[in-house]
Amino acid sequence: MNKYWKIIQDSYTGYWNYLAQEVTQPSWHNYFYWLIGMSLVVWMLEIIVPWRKNQSIIRKDFWLDAFYMFFNYFLFSLIAYNAISNVAVNAFNDFLGFFGIQNLVAIEIQSWPKVAQLLLLLVVADFIQWNVHRMLHRVPWMWEFHKVHHSVKEMGFAAHLRFHWMETIFYKTAQYIPLAMIGFGLTDFFFVYIFTTLIGHLNHSNLNLSYGPLKYIFNNPKMHIWHHSKTLPDGSYGVNFALTLSIWDYIFRTNYIPQSGRDIELGFPGDEKFPHDLEHQLIYPISSNNKMEQ
Repeated sequence: MNKYWKIIQDSYTGYWNYLAQEVTQPSWHNYFYWLIGMSLVVWMLEIIVPWRKNQSIIRKDFWLDAFYMFFNYFLFSLIAYNAISNVAVNAFNDFLGFFGIQNLVAIEIQSWPKVAQLLLLLVVADFIQWNVHRMLHRVPWMWEFHKVHHSVKEMGFAAHLRFHWMETIFYKTAQYIPLAMIGFGLTDFFFVYIFTTLIGHLNHSNLNLSYGPLKYIFNNPKMHIWHHSKTLPDGSYGVNFALTLSIWDYIFRTNYIPQSGRDIELGFPGDEKFPHDLEHQLIYPISSNNKMEQ
């Protein structure tokens, strides 16, 4: 137990020092300022060439979503996630040690060209996320957490990171073993994470983008708006599950773009009863009121 307590302590001090360095020492390898920079660029584009021209620059829940952005990107790790994940990884490795397994790496890719490594990381990670996203819609208790993201009523770049912190647990848990078996390092994740964050911002933005033929590869606002539609096709639990790569939806026939979705109503059935403030949104999935409504 002393070992795990030490891991918890080191996780908090280590992440605090990391976050302080991110804020006080800008660099090209810096998540904090990349997030701010990308957000400002996409927001400026929304102001200059908006898709929905009658939508306010400071749209509905803009500041709530802005807080979610920094909370989910940084603060949740400081509050709990970094310590919990470090303990979980060490406990899992100790468990494997009982069976004599010292290394999960099954595919050695270090000799591959860097571009090929990053491409494999993007494809594998995104396919896992696509499947988790489908589960968030299909599994009732997981959907209760995902409702936070679908409570967005006006789309804009910051809506990308409005989601319940439990989704981080779902996605990272599903990704851990497959990515560990391929043996990716933290530097690999930086480039892919920045790219997928930019695509996510654009997907949720108030921009008239579809990328031409590349729409079959990359998710885009014209596709993703239908994922947030309050009215879904009959018998469907969701459409357009893509996060970064739209190709999975076309392969597995979950793509759905019947017409321009510029002015469709967003949300989900019954969202008028969904809380509008941060505190109640975060406790909604486990709240007694929610269970009574069901």
